[in-house]
Amino acid sequence: MADVAQRVTTVRHVPPLSWRDRMLSWRDGVLSNARFQHFAGSFALTRPIARQRASALFDLCAGFVYSQVLQACVQLGLFETLSRGPLGADELATRLSLPPSSMRLLLDAAVSLRLLQTRSGGRYGLGPLGAALLGNPGVVAMIRHHAMLYDDLKDPLALLRHESGAGQLARYWPYAGTKAPADLTGADVSPYTALMAQSQPMISAQVLAAFSFAGHRCLLDVGGGNGAFLSAVAAKYPELRCVLFDLPAVAAQASQRFQREGLAARARAVGGSFLGDSLPQGADIISLVRILHDHDDDHVMTLLRAVHDALPAGGMLLIAEPLSGTRGGEAIADAYFAFYLLAMGSGRPRSFERLQAMLSQAGFADIALKPAGMPMLTCVITARKMSSVVDTSHVN
Repeated sequence: MADVAQRVTTVRHVPPLSWRDRMLSWRDGVLSNARFQHFAGSFALTRPIARQRASALFDLCAGFVYSQVLQACVQLGLFETLSRGPLGADELATRLSLPPSSMRLLLDAAVSLRLLQTRSGGRYGLGPLGAALLGNPGVVAMIRHHAMLYDDLKDPLALLRHESGAGQLARYWPYAGTKAPADLTGADVSPYTALMAQSQPMISAQVLAAFSFAGHRCLLDVGGGNGAFLSAVAAKYPELRCVLFDLPAVAAQASQRFQREGLAARARAVGGSFLGDSLPQGADIISLVRILHDHDDDHVMTLLRAVHDALPAGGMLLIAEPLSGTRGGEAIADAYFAFYLLAMGSGRPRSFERLQAMLSQAGFADIALKPAGMPMLTCVITARKMSSVVDTSHVN
């Protein structure tokens, strides 16, 4: 009987399909039917919808090619060159060292993607997207950086199956794969610190528009890089004292920045690792700007508990990062950041509800999602430390 019992397979109860599930299954069958596709493409009322979906599907197929057109424009400095005025294809070919035929091919491709526009006399000028890039050097820096991501994604199934090993991104973000991040040197951390600093102005502007630091005495920015975010906050709130906590090699760069910008009297940098060191005391508000999504759940809980311990009763935590499930930005968090962090080897995007549960477990209350101007870029969450300690067991 025991042998028979061991061979018995437990059948998991599967709930019946909901009415919505059945309707969506019917829809899928209709949309995948070749005869319906032909009808929808030829019938006047459904033709616009069919064309729109066909175009969206083709954009998914061609997306890598589009990104390489953008990459080529950035690497050539094409947008900077045209910012001084429209130029013809032959002159651009000479200036940028491309064969004339290749230059025209790239220019026309960039026009189709609204990066450039045709101008009078056969010349080319900036398009709306190309002009926007000129005002966002952090985006340009990320585009250059994406060459490593593209290499890591050349075999997406190997990445998903964890068969490809550490790729270029994992080596670029050294803290993601080391057991002793505090031992990293200045040479180890300089590339990623510089990249984050270039994109920080966009994030800082969003946070400062969504949240006021007025009324706070001291801000502790954990994982603050070379101090770009603290510098932006300090410039707007001259009475606020600021402390930065990051790996020792990174904190050294922040100290140099504070000296250069005349902030040394009210801004200091402390080196350490939140995985093994206590956070500096004395701040009544602590910020985590693009930090949590870089780490796995166990490290996030370690950090949130450390923040809770460092804050006084009633102290505030501010989190700024893209969130999974953000309306209008679903693809950014759930596709782009999800695969970027997978290639990096650490972290994942999380929804507000997920972070809310983790914050509650760490002892925080009054957890709120603040309106942000560009939530697809970053969202802002605030929470307060409760006066009494709650259960801080691991979040499932």
